[in-house]
Amino acid sequence: MLTRERMYQAILEKDSTFEGTFFTAVKTTGIFCRPTCTARKPKPENVEFVTTAKEAIQKGYRPCKVCRPLEKSGETPVHIRELMDALAADPSKKFRDEELLRLGLEPSAIRRWFLKNHGITFHAYQRMFRLNSAFRHLRDGAPVTGTAFESGYDSLSGFADSFKSVFGVAPSNSRHRNLINIERLETPLGTMFACAADAGICLLEFSDRKMLETELKDIARLHNAEIIPGHNPHFDTLRRQLDEYFNGTRSAFTVPLFMPGTPFQQQVWELLQTVPYGTTSTYKRQATTLGMPAAIRAVARANGMNRISILVPCHRIISEDGQLTGYGGGVHRKQWLLDFEKRNALQSRTTHVLKPDTYE
Repeated sequence: MLTRERMYQAILEKDSTFEGTFFTAVKTTGIFCRPTCTARKPKPENVEFVTTAKEAIQKGYRPCKVCRPLEKSGETPVHIRELMDALAADPSKKFRDEELLRLGLEPSAIRRWFLKNHGITFHAYQRMFRLNSAFRHLRDGAPVTGTAFESGYDSLSGFADSFKSVFGVAPSNSRHRNLINIERLETPLGTMFACAADAGICLLEFSDRKMLETELKDIARLHNAEIIPGHNPHFDTLRRQLDEYFNGTRSAFTVPLFMPGTPFQQQVWELLQTVPYGTTSTYKRQATTLGMPAAIRAVARANGMNRISILVPCHRIISEDGQLTGYGGGVHRKQWLLDFEKRNALQSRTTHVLKPDTYE
């Protein structure tokens, strides 16, 4: 469990890894904040820590106007989402600065947002989106010339140069390469990155995971693919189902998953997905179920190689003595997820038991 001392240290450091795991309620001001709030920090004796915004409101605290704890941290603004949706509908569309100004948007502000949240400018994002679409058309057998002009390029040479700078091969030689799209998602527990191939979601990790860069390289190698920003239909399903999960209305996921690995790893990952919502299992129990009671360490390593957090619930695996073991997203997030699921599962069972009495 998170100690009071650790939580207070987290707010002093504005540690984003604790985003969503607790809120700071200040007795002297009557407000509650995120761990990352930039407002002046209260004295320890004036602080009360709560686990949910609902709990803070029920105790009479009001949300901070600086950090806005009722909103998702870093959530994509509506006008940015509208631009991205327009590109998804027509990848050949070009939003030049004059077009942004006509829409009432400041080009420099759009550029800063994309640099901060995606590491590239908006114009670079548009170019990647067009090339993403072109890559898919070429792989489906479309001719290079037609694809170039349909993607919004004015010349075949310009298209070929841009394509090769991103994918490392000429358009005509790209049909044996695969494409994986990456997208940034906001959750109550912080920013996550998702990757999707045609077959399904192949990565979902918190952005502060130390092994994230290594995992992305491994995925590119395993899939013989390039990873670039872009839209994938699986992202829409994933975002909706994650929202339902964090709202407490979903206990299982149906979005397709694509998880290449060794036969043993796939056995372990499939078994992980059978651990019921609101419960826990152990490495020893997993090994025994697989008929390999002595392979506890191998099972633990395979769990650690899972690249799809939450959907493939490695957070539900604990040690034999009941202690929480390592988790890529941080042990404090693991504790939050377990408490959240247990609370919702208990509430669901209670509601189910009491329903008949309601109608009597």
